Amino acid sequence: MNPSIRNRLPGTVTEVRTGEVMASVRTTTAAGQLTGVITREAVDDLGLFAGSDVVVLVKAAEVALAGP
Repeated sequence: MNPSIRNRLPGTVTEVRTGEVMASVRTTTAAGQLTGVITREAVDDLGLFAGSDVVVLVKAAEVALAGP
């Protein structure tokens, strides 16, 4: 696989929470902790579990933050 995404962060999965369809995957990277939401099928296909080494691919058209 050679995705065009340029923002790549090596990391380790610290937690996987699965629902019926979607899953939340928390990772620790040099940039800090990141959580991604992917399909449960993708978790199964990738064989993800706590301790898995991964590369987090970040691609966003827009990121917005709001303060109090």
